[in-house]
Amino acid sequence: MSAPRTLPWPLVALFTAGYLAPYLLPTTVGRLDSGLPLTATQAGAIGSALLLSSAAAGFLLASRVERIGARTLARAGLALAFLGYGGAALTGVVPAVVAGAVAGGFGSGTVTAVAASGIAAERDPHRVTTRGLLGVSGLAAALYLTIPHLGPGHGLPLAAIALTALAVWPLTGRLPRRTAPAARTAVGYGRLPHLRAGLLLAAAMPCWSLAQNALWGVSGRIGLAQARLGEVTVGAVFAVALGAGLLGVLGAGVLGSRLGRALPIGAGTALIAACVALSASARDLPAFAAGEISWNLLYPIVLSYVLGLAASLDPRGRWAVLVGSASSLGTAAGPLTGSVLAAGVGFPVTGDLLGAGLLVIAVPMTAVALRTAKRPLSVVELPVEAPAVPAQRAYDTASPSNSYASTSAR
Repeated sequence: MSAPRTLPWPLVALFTAGYLAPYLLPTTVGRLDSGLPLTATQAGAIGSALLLSSAAAGFLLASRVERIGARTLARAGLALAFLGYGGAALTGVVPAVVAGAVAGGFGSGTVTAVAASGIAAERDPHRVTTRGLLGVSGLAAALYLTIPHLGPGHGLPLAAIALTALAVWPLTGRLPRRTAPAARTAVGYGRLPHLRAGLLLAAAMPCWSLAQNALWGVSGRIGLAQARLGEVTVGAVFAVALGAGLLGVLGAGVLGSRLGRALPIGAGTALIAACVALSASARDLPAFAAGEISWNLLYPIVLSYVLGLAASLDPRGRWAVLVGSASSLGTAAGPLTGSVLAAGVGFPVTGDLLGAGLLVIAVPMTAVALRTAKRPLSVVELPVEAPAVPAQRAYDTASPSNSYASTSAR
């Protein structure tokens, strides 16, 4: 009888810390709008800048984690996240808030890149990714329930992200230092495998993430302004929705590879498109709650398969990090896109447009899943980003070609 494998908790913790910012995006953007002299569009732009900085870190570090060392990069990312978000939380000067958010976003992206690379190298990436999503979803749900009762101001969500980074720091001592050259050679330090499939998936992911996070970034305003709910009620809906996301993560783990990758990605994205349209058109609590809860139930399931698909393309995790960072680009553009569309055509039409976009982008993503299903792929799954989100694994728990963890995205 073989001994049970130990879960790499440092990677789970890094995943949670890296993806918390996209998950808290609605309350962060909403409080920037209400707590600072900013318009809704300007607040959305700050949220976009934060996530864009996170994506930039992923692109920059995708192939450098092993060379620099996971421990060194993780500590640098956590320190930057703590100082950036913490500084933004403590000041009311808008330029300083923007600078802190951008610095914190780069820290989050750095942490996510380390987590993604480490998870891709695990024997069972799906299992680790699932735990990471459970961690970030559970923490975000608790914060959505807590923050409205702690008072007004823009600083509380940012402070929560900063303190999470600080709490994760002690676990970095268990991460490896720089990988030995011989080990790097053994896994193949050459060019990226499955280039066409990886590029197509990387090109599709920004659109997939943008469509979802455009609405996620204005969901708080839909609940407050269109459905006429209070902040406590909206926070409770988000908490329940993220709780449903926990069930979705568990469901993805149970399903594993039974349905393949193409069906969960294609059909799941189509169902998400319907949820986006429902949430955007909500004018009362039942409709708003139904749209947000069903959406958040499906989102981590599909995301896990998408990220797992990316991770399965390269056991060194490079595609997982690159696809996760590409997803973060869409996540980054989401808040500003959602704000601009909502201001121009209203929430319901915004939802219809984003839902239609999701249906279109599901086609190439499903095609990649079908194509790669015909090849034996090495064990690979991993977390990347947001965001969606924010932010998240085509898992084949029974087979070596599985999932990824991210945020993106949320």
